[in-house]
Amino acid sequence: MLENAKLPIKTQLQRNAVALISFLVALTSLGYNTWRNEQTEANRNIRAAGFEMIIAMADLHEVVFLGHFSPDATAGIEKKGWAVVLGLQDLSMVMPAKVQEAATKLGKAWAEESGILGEPEASISQINLTIDRLRHEILMALQALD
Repeated sequence: MLENAKLPIKTQLQRNAVALISFLVALTSLGYNTWRNEQTEANRNIRAAGFEMIIAMADLHEVVFLGHFSPDATAGIEKKGWAVVLGLQDLSMVMPAKVQEAATKLGKAWAEESGILGEPEASISQINLTIDRLRHEILMALQALD
């Protein structure tokens, strides 16, 4: 041991090159593997939330159409819609920023227009437009996964 300590650094590096290279490869591999696992988990969360949100938006469309085309069935429609909208906003927290923004806009549109769903002259275009924007952003986020 003491003999190696007296050798010049260059000689020590040459003698231990394989060990040093192996060490660097192991560290690099560990770092990449950790990053890849984190990325995979994030993608899995986005994918799962995205699919759940698409299903919830179908429920919201049903609520909107029921409230608009069946005025006699509007009892509780606004509250059921709020449950779906709030669920969408919660799920959007694991999604990219554009999806979160679209979910927030849907909440604002629902707050402004859900009260007039049963009225004969009411327009549901703003709510439908924000649902469609949210759907588009979710689909774009799902397509962007690697």
